[in-house]
Amino acid sequence: MALLHKRDSVGLIALSNGPALMMKDTFEQLEQVLKEMGLNVIWAPKLYRQESVFQASDSEKAEMLMDFYRNDELVAIFDVSGGDLANGVLSYLDYDLMKRYPKPFFGYSDLSVVVNGLYTKTHHKTYLYQIRNLVSEDASKQQQWFKETLFHQKDTLFQFDVEWIQGETLEGELIGGNIRCFLKLAGTPYLPSFEKKILLLESYSGDVAKMATYLNQYKQMGVFEQINGLILGSFTEMEQKQYEPDIVSLVKSIVNLPQLPIVKTSQIGHRPDSKCAIIGERLMMKKEG
Repeated sequence: MALLHKRDSVGLIALSNGPALMMKDTFEQLEQVLKEMGLNVIWAPKLYRQESVFQASDSEKAEMLMDFYRNDELVAIFDVSGGDLANGVLSYLDYDLMKRYPKPFFGYSDLSVVVNGLYTKTHHKTYLYQIRNLVSEDASKQQQWFKETLFHQKDTLFQFDVEWIQGETLEGELIGGNIRCFLKLAGTPYLPSFEKKILLLESYSGDVAKMATYLNQYKQMGVFEQINGLILGSFTEMEQKQYEPDIVSLVKSIVNLPQLPIVKTSQIGHRPDSKCAIIGERLMMKKEG
């Protein structure tokens, strides 16, 4: 069944850092693209930052999201933000209501806490994807993938190529996202179980020291011994600045589990050509050849 149809209404919201007013032109372009696809766009009432990085309190942002869930006209919700603040809304959401009125929720980066928190609390699939990709430098390609997948039930936006680092098969439900932001769920009731899962990790900023710190925290939490496999997305700063050791070498050294299947993809993360990863989706991959 297609996730979207022409004349559907979609909600756009910012649960992390409030976007600066200078983003208004970008958001107007995004609204125009969505309208050209036949969608009706409804914006959350408080979007742009008012004080420091805040556009609203955590409870107010949570209530705006719940209003979207209560709105029978809305069929999907897209978060346009990123930064550091998204985990503040988790304590204020009505997960029972979300279970009763399921809607696809899309967000990326700092929204890793929300897409995984919703999956944990509702057992519904969520979508690690930034809707602003539709007006990025790869806009034409992204719009094509978006329409093919969400309107016409193809898997273009959900398919990503991988390079095998170790192992030959990988199977389990997908969790994870941004390596730093996902860790904010540690010790909270919103953290998914790692048992037999496939863990996705990606990053925008961060040098070797930061990546080593995060990886060691996952290791000390016992994560790598619980999961069925690891997917490494793009690590933008690490890869653009060609830090050494590179992310693959660093992961292999710290994880130090030769039996753990690990794959690498450049198609999930912060790049403008990034695809969409479905949190809660069962993946099965097999090394060819």
